[in-house]
Amino acid sequence: MPRSQRFIAMAALLVPALSACSSGPAPPAVLAGLQAPCPRIAILADGADLTRFRDGAQRDLTAMVVDAKIAGFDAVCDFVGRDRTALSIRVTPRFEAERGPAAEGRIIDLPWFAVLSDAGDQTLLDRQSFTTRMNFPANVPRGVVSGPTARLSLPLGESVRPAEFAVRISFQLTPDQLAQNRARGPR
Repeated sequence: MPRSQRFIAMAALLVPALSACSSGPAPPAVLAGLQAPCPRIAILADGADLTRFRDGAQRDLTAMVVDAKIAGFDAVCDFVGRDRTALSIRVTPRFEAERGPAAEGRIIDLPWFAVLSDAGDQTLLDRQSFTTRMNFPANVPRGVVSGPTARLSLPLGESVRPAEFAVRISFQLTPDQLAQNRARGPR
């Protein structure tokens, strides 16, 4: 049998076999060929760094308790339910930190938050705050740690497009720390 006829014969045998694998109707996302879209996810430039100094001390290296940055994040978006009434957004940040000479212990807490808003920041839809604890082993001044996963939810409707929303990640800064970041600029 020529090669082209063998291919057609094999394809004819595979079609019924593959259709037999299905146990019922395909889920709506498969039928529509849709993967859940994510809103824009970013690290706030003004809140990407946290440098903490010993209270009342001058801002120099000897008074530094910790110097940390949000180094990146992992994100996953999924539809909620078969009818896709909401979008579940899971964001897990990664932190890099250096323990300063003024740190009193080997454990440093890094407060941070994730917010979901419309792209113009006019409406806040969800906000979650966390504290990630870094434990520095003896004689190790630098470390990397992942924070807990922020789970945000975006209700979907006919006119809701995830691209019109944003998730932003930032350290929870004092007004003084925020002013310091703005004066220093992005690193």
